[in-house]
Amino acid sequence: MDKLVIEGGRPLSGTIRIHGAKNAALPILAASLLTRGRIQLHNVPKLLDIQVMLQILEDIGCETQHINDTVVIDTTEANSSHVPESLMKQMRSSIFLMGPLLARFGEVQIYQPGGCAIGERKIDLHLCGLMELGAQILQTDQRIICRAEQLIGANIHLDFPSVGATENIMMAAVLAKGTTVITNAAREPEIADLQNFLNRLGARIIGAGTDTITIVGVEELTPCSYEVIPDRIVAGTFMIAAAATRGNVTLTHVNASHLTSLIHVLRRAGVEVAVDDDIIQVSSKARPIAVERIVTSPYPAFPTDLQSQIMVLLSLSDGFSIMKETIFEGRFKHVDELTRMGADIRTDLNSAFIRGVNRLFGATVEATDLRAGAALVIAGLAAQGKTIIEQVHHIDRGYDQIERLFSSLGATIYRESQVARQLDFAN
Repeated sequence: MDKLVIEGGRPLSGTIRIHGAKNAALPILAASLLTRGRIQLHNVPKLLDIQVMLQILEDIGCETQHINDTVVIDTTEANSSHVPESLMKQMRSSIFLMGPLLARFGEVQIYQPGGCAIGERKIDLHLCGLMELGAQILQTDQRIICRAEQLIGANIHLDFPSVGATENIMMAAVLAKGTTVITNAAREPEIADLQNFLNRLGARIIGAGTDTITIVGVEELTPCSYEVIPDRIVAGTFMIAAAATRGNVTLTHVNASHLTSLIHVLRRAGVEVAVDDDIIQVSSKARPIAVERIVTSPYPAFPTDLQSQIMVLLSLSDGFSIMKETIFEGRFKHVDELTRMGADIRTDLNSAFIRGVNRLFGATVEATDLRAGAALVIAGLAAQGKTIIEQVHHIDRGYDQIERLFSSLGATIYRESQVARQLDFAN
């Protein structure tokens, strides 16, 4: 297994371009199945999750290419609605294929998806939404089969504003007969990006970004070219890293309106954040100030996907902070790893109580999930001494060569297996 090795204690400095959003690209890749022909997608990062989605598309008959940040998909010969269990187990976002495959083939067979172990993430809302559109669903152990000769538009209210359920229902409803209205829909920017992509294909959707989305079904869609939005969670990770290392970093190709809640928290912590069009500059020379209370909630509130990263900054702050996690009950697994590095954190149910310390110290730690891994990288960059992070494959699911990105900002960070390979080659 790969390991990341970090020599910490250096302020980050420089300029970095933020790559495309994983959480926007994955549903868009799935949605490509709704049309027949050749689609070009730009600003698609090279991540493990993206690779898995492309493998699934190839397995069901599509042709794919991923060169630099451009993905080309030809869906003409797609001929299967059965997603292999082995691939579904690798990535939770494989659930996005339900809606498009059901709409295209009238049937889909999938399995319970895998992904990060950050708590219970049921797919009930996905299934209930498809049933309201007219699908019949059969579940046996891990297998799920959905069938529908003709999907029919419906009024669908979500008990919780689930991003995945909102997107799956949108994709299924695009080719349904009649109009579908989703209320209490999730409002994340990635949903608006999916709407924009589908409308570029010829769909008729309005309302994404609000709690009510209306989809008027059409008979067919036409292939297009499209550019994926920048990744707000990757951007947020680098903003927090700049603050934690007391550095000065400029982010380009970023949408500041997607990061309003984080910018507010960073400014409360005494971090300087300047915004100009698609550029954000983050600088911090002094020890951050504790933030009394942060609560994760669905967008536009503070995102759960930045909870573990901001906890690193709070661990180094002057004072006492409280972090409340309301989305995933298993998202405090990084706390034990941070305390191993000298952080003073106590947890009770879904709340973490953080007393700032003067410094963190390098240690050998384990990435338990994607965002926890990113937090440990930030901690390692800010800490004194050497940090070794194991289980790096979790981090690779959401960051395109994270060691290369941070190295470009002056960090001493490398992947141990790469160095070993280079030594073997030299010998």
